[in-house]
Amino acid sequence: MKLKLGMTGMDGQTQAALTEAFHAANQASGNRFELTSADHLDAEFVVVDMDSLYGPMSFMQLHNAGKHVIGYTQATRTQSDSRLARPLDSTEFASLLGMLADQRGAQPVVEEPEPVPAPMAAAPQPVAKEDVAALEPQSLGGATPAPAPDFHLPPSPAVAASAPHPMPEPEPVAVNVAPEPARQPTLADWLAPGALKGAIVFQRGEGPELRIHAGRREYQGPAGLKPLIAYFDAPVAEHELRPLSDADWQAGQSQPLARLVWLAGLLAGNGRVVADLPDQAHFQLTKWPQTEREYPKHFRIATAMMKGPATIEQIAEAASVPAADVADFVNANLATGFATATLDGASVPAPGILGALRG
Repeated sequence: MKLKLGMTGMDGQTQAALTEAFHAANQASGNRFELTSADHLDAEFVVVDMDSLYGPMSFMQLHNAGKHVIGYTQATRTQSDSRLARPLDSTEFASLLGMLADQRGAQPVVEEPEPVPAPMAAAPQPVAKEDVAALEPQSLGGATPAPAPDFHLPPSPAVAASAPHPMPEPEPVAVNVAPEPARQPTLADWLAPGALKGAIVFQRGEGPELRIHAGRREYQGPAGLKPLIAYFDAPVAEHELRPLSDADWQAGQSQPLARLVWLAGLLAGNGRVVADLPDQAHFQLTKWPQTEREYPKHFRIATAMMKGPATIEQIAEAASVPAADVADFVNANLATGFATATLDGASVPAPGILGALRG
């Protein structure tokens, strides 16, 4: 039985492109999936455009319903169960489908070609006697030519049965594509409310020791944030987060966990708003955030955003900073709840990993 896959949270043009790519990727990975109806009630996997306006909301609904969500996004990190990179790569799509099918133990399905009927042998047409006579060679020396054969005899059954039949088309051979490894959580994912329990300690290589107390929403580590940037670049496995007892928690040196959440948001978009909202989207600070000395441009950006809703380009022009710096600052404050986004006057919820961090 084939696995069922649906698509939602996207515009018609995107869905049409994904549907066409799905059929090619599905064939390359063994024809183990089929598309479902629009309600996705029977779908085991659902592709969601996490960069669209309503994608994150669709993700939450499907996630709560127990579906395996495939996030279609250009962001390098996503809170969905699997990630399909944008722009779309057919090889990656086939690899992802193959990996998911292997995890569910689905076997490749060979599509049987429709039988092609053998062509009927054409019955020979009778040849008139006069036509045969015209083709006979002239007699030599008065010899009587041999009588013309009777062309009205039908072909024998043995001859008709031996007529050649067309060879069937060869069946397509499924290409074995190496499955893409499942996405591992990053430190940003572990900072989302409910991801951690109690206190943990994390350290990698020669980096600083980082202690996090989920219950108190506090952390202990270096005074600055930049020494911790490298911790957000690579996946963090659960076994790397060593448990820490309350007795070992060093009192008096704690900082609000919101600073780490702010840093996670700052690094989430790589110079672009995570939601990838249209250029006409507006952003505004609802209250003055704590600006970091390590990022001196942020004071000017915050000042411009406190004046009222504005686009990324308008804020960049008012603060005299690059638009990429404004986008990163907006991401950071959407994650902490200090900023809001609106589109055509309507409020837009914090998308993707920003919404997960914000809780």
